[in-house]
Amino acid sequence: MTDRPAHALLLEPLVALARAAGREVMQVYASDFVVEGKADDSPVTLADRRAEAVILAGLSRLAPELPVVAEEAASAGDVPAVGRRFWLVDPLDGTREFVHRNGEFTVNIALVEDGQPTLGVVWAPAVGRMFAGLSPPDGRAQAFEIDDQGRRAIRVRPVPAEGLTVLASRSHGDAQALGQWIEAQRTGGRPVARVMASGSSLKLCRIAAGEGDAYPRFGRTMEWDIAAGHAVLAAAGGRVLGLDGGPLAYGKPGHENASFVAWGGA
Repeated sequence: MTDRPAHALLLEPLVALARAAGREVMQVYASDFVVEGKADDSPVTLADRRAEAVILAGLSRLAPELPVVAEEAASAGDVPAVGRRFWLVDPLDGTREFVHRNGEFTVNIALVEDGQPTLGVVWAPAVGRMFAGLSPPDGRAQAFEIDDQGRRAIRVRPVPAEGLTVLASRSHGDAQALGQWIEAQRTGGRPVARVMASGSSLKLCRIAAGEGDAYPRFGRTMEWDIAAGHAVLAAAGGRVLGLDGGPLAYGKPGHENASFVAWGGA
């Protein structure tokens, strides 16, 4: 690969890699798996580790010159120094959804360039939904949902006249903060018509596909949790902003995110 990977050429290999990791995830999902706890009290299973091993091996073949920041390796203290371009990997976003067996978990691979995710693949193997987005620095942004029939272009929607559909975290919600945010939107002239609970990075992808309008997230997340979904949403015309209104950036020390709001066409 060159110093600047060709996004279109990387897309299909990344889709195949996400599917391969998803097969590992689903094999564990079908078993009587054990749930362990990490230092930050988040759960981890064999599915997380097996999927990450598949992705790391695949990325080392695709672009060996690029560092990879991956959730389970990072949890073990293996966090490489990153420069302008690097991979962010969450092999199983929504481990709590995986443990609860509700299907709302995803495999996530993202390429970050100059602080923004410019290529991302999100695969939800239990529900059979694959999303991809690319925003090459020197090309046209494109976002897709991919199935057996091929690629279908997706785009954020204008906010319906009835108001915003807000996607809220199923397992990491803050009801008080969400209520205050909803009231602030109403006061600012953007009423909320409904709130729907959803898991993992699917929330970002559903907004990209025009199935919702906003996803406010309060509290700590990690860059790998949302980078691939952010890439899909950005390519579909959406934004991810901090509560101060500035764009969410990647490659921060510690790779932690502050609170943010993902927006569609609002």
